[in-house]
Amino acid sequence: MLPAMLLAMLLATLWALPAAADHDYLGPVTHAPTRKECGTCHMAFQPGLLPAASWQRVMAGLDRHFGEDASLPAPVAADIERYLVTHAGGRRVDASRDRITEQPWFQRKHRRITPATLARPDIRTASNCTACHPDAERGLYDDD
Repeated sequence: MLPAMLLAMLLATLWALPAAADHDYLGPVTHAPTRKECGTCHMAFQPGLLPAASWQRVMAGLDRHFGEDASLPAPVAADIERYLVTHAGGRRVDASRDRITEQPWFQRKHRRITPATLARPDIRTASNCTACHPDAERGLYDDD
């Protein structure tokens, strides 16, 4: 009886993993330097939203960070990069894309959002997660 229960629990856990990996819950950014430095200009995005290779490229190009100079002192940048890479996303993210909004999972989940919706003054851009997901900074993206 016990082995059957353990097997059922294991299968239930494995069945739930894709939902967790589907970016509905990522948890908050727990690294204070990341929250401080990244959160100054935009929401501090959870590391799981991009793969390690993308975070490395983003951190290597802070002087031209999506049109802005977001340069940081080398030790601070290295500390943040270590956090981002250590907690980066896995198999459901595309390592060739450095924008969260260009990730296939993001485009699939947001495919019904019209340009007119994005143009609203309270939204302005697809990367403004908190406009539609008020708990995004806590890592909660479920809007069902």
